[in-house]
Amino acid sequence: MFDHCLYFNTAALARQLERSWADAYEPFGLTPPQGFLLRAVLRRPGILQGQLAELLAISRPTATRALDGLVAKKLVTRRPSPVDGRGVEVHPTAGAAKLQVPLDRASAAVTARIKRVIGDVPFADVVAGVRGVRAALK
Repeated sequence: MFDHCLYFNTAALARQLERSWADAYEPFGLTPPQGFLLRAVLRRPGILQGQLAELLAISRPTATRALDGLVAKKLVTRRPSPVDGRGVEVHPTAGAAKLQVPLDRASAAVTARIKRVIGDVPFADVVAGVRGVRAALK
């Protein structure tokens, strides 16, 4: 019935992927949004909170809520930006740094499993296609 519906198929896929990443990040006590946010902060220490939201294609309030959870878990800190007085920098803690490799491995395992199921080329094609549609609909 909805075979050609972009919304239905991408939403159904998103729910499946959400479960996969929830299982991967659960041992760390993180939700998928928190896990991806933390991985981004670990790669870009001091990133401005607004830039982080933009990087992850989420709203600022969504980023704020996920960061609040990471602050509560003592995995990130927020500091006023010395460059942009309105901005807030996000920095990983030492505890977060210890999670970087295990988080990356957990995420890589999910990606590897999906690639085993659908193949490397279809995986790359789907990611590129979805990114293209997302960019076109901005």
